[in-house]
Amino acid sequence: MDLGFETIGNATLICHDQRPILVTDPWLTGSAYFGSWTFSHDIPEEQRHAISRCEYVWLSHGHPDHLSAESLAQLRSKKVLLPNHFGGRIYEELRAQGYDVHIVVDREWIELSPRIRVLCIPDYNQDAVLLVDLGGTLVVNLNDASDHGWSGFVRRIIRTYPKSFLLALSGYGDADMIHYKTEDGARIPPPAALKSPVGQSIARQVEYFGARWFVPFSSMHRYQRTDSLWADAYTTRLDDYPKGFASKTAELTPAFIRYECDRDRLTEIRPAELPVIPKDPKEFGDDWSEPLEAEDVRRLEQYFRAVEHLERSIDFITFRVGGREHRIELGRRRFRRGITFEAPRHSLMTAVRYEIFDDLLIGNFMSTTLHGDAGPDGLYPDFTPWVAKYGDNGRARSRNEVNAYFRAYRRRDPLGFLRHRLDVGCVRPLQESASRALRERLGPGSKLFRATKELYWSTRRALG
Repeated sequence: MDLGFETIGNATLICHDQRPILVTDPWLTGSAYFGSWTFSHDIPEEQRHAISRCEYVWLSHGHPDHLSAESLAQLRSKKVLLPNHFGGRIYEELRAQGYDVHIVVDREWIELSPRIRVLCIPDYNQDAVLLVDLGGTLVVNLNDASDHGWSGFVRRIIRTYPKSFLLALSGYGDADMIHYKTEDGARIPPPAALKSPVGQSIARQVEYFGARWFVPFSSMHRYQRTDSLWADAYTTRLDDYPKGFASKTAELTPAFIRYECDRDRLTEIRPAELPVIPKDPKEFGDDWSEPLEAEDVRRLEQYFRAVEHLERSIDFITFRVGGREHRIELGRRRFRRGITFEAPRHSLMTAVRYEIFDDLLIGNFMSTTLHGDAGPDGLYPDFTPWVAKYGDNGRARSRNEVNAYFRAYRRRDPLGFLRHRLDVGCVRPLQESASRALRERLGPGSKLFRATKELYWSTRRALG
C-alpha cells in the first residue's frame, strides 16, 4: 500500500506510507482479563507481517486488550508512543523493561513519516484519542474513550478535512462490569440484554462528530472462561453493527477494512471468525474453592483504605472468596451502603498486587452485589473511577493527590474540562433520570422513545 490504513483485531490500526509506519494497541496473542477474553477473529498473516514492520507502536491505555504484554514483547525493537497520562505509570514500567518509550505532547501534531502525522489527546479517565493525518485523510481513533471535555476540539479538526473516518468502541455494552447480582444471589440482566440497535447509536455518534465514515472498532472479542461464558451472549457480532443505522451525512463501513488514500478505495478484509473454546478457570490459576490467607486480607484492607474517597461514599466492602466472607468497614457512623465482590483468590490478589482492579471487573467472572442506597449506576461514579482510573493508573489515592490529578488535566484544556465537569455534575444526571423515566414509561424499543432520543441528539449536534 502506498498511503492508507487497515483495521484488524480488537483495536488495531495499521498506517502505511509506502511502508508500514504505525500500529495502535496491538493485541496479537494470548488472552485478556485473566483469560476471560479471547479473539473474535483471526489476524491474517498479511496484517501480522505489516505490524511487525511498523516503526512506531501507539498505546492508548493500560487495559490488556490494548496493552498486551505478550504482544508488545514481539515488537520490542519499536518506538513506543504514549499519551501523557498523569502519573506516568505505563511510561515508567515499560521503560524499566527496556522499551524505547516516548511521551507524545498533548494536542500537538508530530510527523512520523513524510505523509503521516499524529495528534494525541489523553483525558482524566486515563483513556486517549489519536488523530492520524494520512496526506489529507483524517482517521480519528477514539478506541475506548468517551468525551471527557475533548469532543469540541476534535469536532473542529474534523471539519477541516474532506475525508474523515471515526473509529470507536460500540456495541451492546459488555466491555465493562456487567456481572451484578441481587442480595439473594440472582443475576441481574445487564442493559446489554436489551440489545438496542447498535446502528442507531453509531449514527448519532458519527453525525455528532461530523465524520464521513464510521468503522466499528475496539469491540472485537469473545468470552471463553466457563465462569464468564454467560457474558458472551451480550457481545456484539459483526452483523449487529448495521442494525438501525441511518444517516444522511455518514456511512458505516465493515469493521475490518483497508483504505487506500491515493486511490480513494475501500476494501473489506475478511478474517476468519474464531470458535469459542470454553476454558476452565484453573487454566488461569483460579480455584473458586481456595480461601484467602491472613496476608491477603491485610493487603485488601491496605489497598482499599488507601483510596480516601471510598470512606466518604461507601460504608463497607465485603469479599466472598472460597466460601468465606471478609468485610472492610469504611464508614464510621453509618452502615447502609456497601458492595460485595465474589471472586476467586488468585485473580483477586493478582489484581490487587499489580494494581489492575479494572481488569478483574471487566473480566465479568467476579460478581458484584450492591447493598443499600448504592444508586442506579452501580459502581459509578464512586468506586470504579476512584479505584481503577485515578488510583491504579493515575497513582492518585489521597485527597491531595486527586486534587493535583484534576488540576493537571484542567490546565491542559480549561474550557473543555469545565464544560465536561458541568455536564457530569448537572446536565447528565438530569438527562439520565429523564431517559430512565421515558424508558420505563414508553419501553426502550418503542418508536416514541427512539424518536425522543433522536431529537435529543439532533439538538445536541445543533448546539455543538
